[in-house]
Amino acid sequence: MKTLLLKNIQRLATMDSERRELDDAWLLLRGKVIAELGTGEAPATADRVIDLSRHVVLPGLVNTHHHMYQSLTRVFAQQGDLFDWLRACYPIWGRMRSQHVYTAAKLAMAELLLSGCTSASDHHYVFPNDVQLEDEIRAAQEIGIRFHAARGSMSVGEGHGGLPPDHLVEREEDILRDTRRVIETWHDPAPQSMLQIVAAPCSPFSVSVDLMRESAALARAYGVQLHTHLAETDDDVAYSLERFGMLPGDYAEAVGWVGDDVWHAHCVKLDSAAIDLFARTGTGVCHCPSSNMRLASGIAPVRQMLDCGVPVGLGVDGSASNDSGHLLGEARQAMLLQRVLGGAAALSAREALAVATRGGAHVLGRDDVGSLAPGMSGDIVAFRLDDIALAGALNDPLAALVFCQPQRVDLSIINGRVIVEDGQLLTVDVPGLVAAHNTLSMQLIRGES
Repeated sequence: MKTLLLKNIQRLATMDSERRELDDAWLLLRGKVIAELGTGEAPATADRVIDLSRHVVLPGLVNTHHHMYQSLTRVFAQQGDLFDWLRACYPIWGRMRSQHVYTAAKLAMAELLLSGCTSASDHHYVFPNDVQLEDEIRAAQEIGIRFHAARGSMSVGEGHGGLPPDHLVEREEDILRDTRRVIETWHDPAPQSMLQIVAAPCSPFSVSVDLMRESAALARAYGVQLHTHLAETDDDVAYSLERFGMLPGDYAEAVGWVGDDVWHAHCVKLDSAAIDLFARTGTGVCHCPSSNMRLASGIAPVRQMLDCGVPVGLGVDGSASNDSGHLLGEARQAMLLQRVLGGAAALSAREALAVATRGGAHVLGRDDVGSLAPGMSGDIVAFRLDDIALAGALNDPLAALVFCQPQRVDLSIINGRVIVEDGQLLTVDVPGLVAAHNTLSMQLIRGES
């Protein structure tokens, strides 16, 4: 079994239960997992040695919510709120085919990897033409990211009181059948798993109560996670009250969507009673600060959630509602946005990084990623500290990653495999991918075949 030694690490942030930070540190990987770590004199031999004397090292960041296909339609509906933005984008997304989703997913994954992300969940809920979840799975396997593929769905169109156009929704029996298929075909629950499947009806305003309940039962029969959007905007809350006669938290509980196998995206408008419910039941939340600002959705009460014990992770959200996929940048935005809401001490840099690492791992139901310790998966990222953007900030190199301009990762290791080295992604031709993606994007937007 091959070994990889990272030595002379200027600052190693373990994000372990004690939040240890080690200077002049080393870390030894044996195969896919961390074997040892420490300070001072490193082990004498390894199959490969990398010197990180000008780096800060931490666990790979975990992205708990994305819509990767949306990288094809950035900067649309620039002044629209959530519902207006969706209505502007639905017609374009309805023209997508397999090649669009595959290429968009690979580009979004490349962007995430270069930001320091090593694990990502994508919520794909639009299945027109020949699109399948396998389009994204293939991209993940080729590029080398640890992937949680969420089989999303929409079943209630405009004709039945929902938001999406009728031609974009699926029959519920087809949704449940295909969800079973992809779970049985692809889900790997083993430690160090590189691919897991999630059951993920899209949102209260695009699926039925029956689909929510049946999806929860299906997921629990197979032992997979559940994910959806919840309480994202005032309109979202108003829809829940009008349609179901309940606030979003009460609705989630009524349809069986609370528990430590569930996480909800956004929760900007979650009230205190629902926060307490989520804390009691271990229900997770994905915070998407940039998207919430871009669509003027509001500021999620993350400080309150953390104080109450709600599991919280970070997400970049859709590449067309953020219009970026830099997960380290999201950690910075999360810290700054909570300070706007709650004062200068509302969220520290280290808390933001904890949410981006071990918090995200917890939300995804993983106990093998999110921190650096013997036996954990070998998901490790390193950022250079000699960049101009960090000059003058080396008195606290870990905090510098969050306070200063978000950096591009210099080294990324996933499952013991080097994926990014010297700032270059090794598993894909990035310029070629960008060119192909731009061609497909323009053709899709123009309605060309």
